[in-house]
Amino acid sequence: MRKIPNNGNLKMTKVAYPLGLFICLFIYVAYIKWHWASATQAFFSITEVASGARRGQQAHSLPGTAARGHEVFYGIMFDAGSTGTRVHIFQFTRQPGETPTLTHETFKALKPGLSAYADDVEKSTSGIQELLDVAKQDIPFDFWKATPLVLKATAGLRLLPGEKAQKLLQKVKEVFKASPFLVGEDCVSIMNGTDEGVSAWITVNFLTASSARDPILSCLREVMNKTSHTLGSLKTPGRSSVGMLDLGGGSTQITFLPRVEDTLQTSPPGYLTSLQMFNRTYKLYSYSYLGLGLMSARLAILGGMEGKPAEDGKELVSPCLSPGFTGEWEHAEITYRISGQKAVNLHALCASRISEILQNKVHRTEEVKDVDFYAFSYYYDLAANVGLIDVEKGGSLVVGDFDIAAKYVCRTAETRPQGNPFLCMDLTYISLLLQEFGFPENKVLKLTRKINNVETSWALGAIFHYIDSLNRQKSPAL
Repeated sequence: MRKIPNNGNLKMTKVAYPLGLFICLFIYVAYIKWHWASATQAFFSITEVASGARRGQQAHSLPGTAARGHEVFYGIMFDAGSTGTRVHIFQFTRQPGETPTLTHETFKALKPGLSAYADDVEKSTSGIQELLDVAKQDIPFDFWKATPLVLKATAGLRLLPGEKAQKLLQKVKEVFKASPFLVGEDCVSIMNGTDEGVSAWITVNFLTASSARDPILSCLREVMNKTSHTLGSLKTPGRSSVGMLDLGGGSTQITFLPRVEDTLQTSPPGYLTSLQMFNRTYKLYSYSYLGLGLMSARLAILGGMEGKPAEDGKELVSPCLSPGFTGEWEHAEITYRISGQKAVNLHALCASRISEILQNKVHRTEEVKDVDFYAFSYYYDLAANVGLIDVEKGGSLVVGDFDIAAKYVCRTAETRPQGNPFLCMDLTYISLLLQEFGFPENKVLKLTRKINNVETSWALGAIFHYIDSLNRQKSPAL
């Protein structure tokens, strides 16, 4: 009779496999208490490659809330954008000698933007006060006096005449001064486009760093004897930093940490900036294109001028709108009469017009092909609008998907009206803008509104940097 094979090894494997999984879960539970703090510090390890080392009120609690012995502090950042004003209230915890960890965020948005009150600044105060009341409700009374309050305005105020913008900012500062929060002389300002891009870059790298070091993922991979190359290692110089693309209403930004010396050597003046945080310096490629945000681009494509009504109420005619379409469009408190024109190939004519607008306005860099990029704001909204990503969860796509969607929408618009008359124009604009930046059609972009349940706006990075600068002022030697 043939011998029955020895199944001892098989039995041992069956026992060892679940045992390994159990051990991993046990390690994870023990590790989670300091998981977020270590992830935050890991983000700053990418400095080895550096020079010298809107939708209603929402509250989010993150894993790793404050424990005994942790310092707890808050920061309030107002984002005064071109289409609305938003308040972000952040709670941080920090162990002695460590970098802060974000543990809570509250977000609320109001419309319209501050720039809408340029001719009547008094009307701006009610919305600001409403958002301040949200902060008072969210932050314990004992923390009010120590909580920095900051407002940074973006493209909407950048496009206003200087005197009007300053009057608005002065009115906001008066409201801030009357609040119980910590208000400095620099509490209200117009943020330059580069700072906006850099702050968004801090935000996305801060948040992605935490998700990239989840210990249970690493442990499970070892048990299952599989290897993943998607998460990378934050200990690998530069490998885990991601780039940022933001498309707002008045401007668009691109920011990333170069790893190629040629990028540093060939970038035009003004495209490289130094960021200092926690006594480390980052040399970033960052640039903001004022006037190339989606709403400002629409106006340029239509043939209008920023801040000026059409001459004699003239109708603006565009090949990017459906043939036979007529209507009105309001931008920066000015109403324009617009209409489409007869066209045989709507997409081709629209693309030709947009190419004229973008000609010689965007710097192309080869390195973007090799950097992982996240894209936000109108990139996300337009992709979700046409089903390229999930409306709630976001997702990934390739740059060429915008071109495919644009051609389909434009072709459809030739024969029947669209719910959004600008859809053909907007998708074609985004497709050509990304190509001008240097992204190939097969380049993958990640589109999201939140990472780890936190809004992916520049506000987190900006308040993080502001608090760090306050600490440096208090302790210059640190």
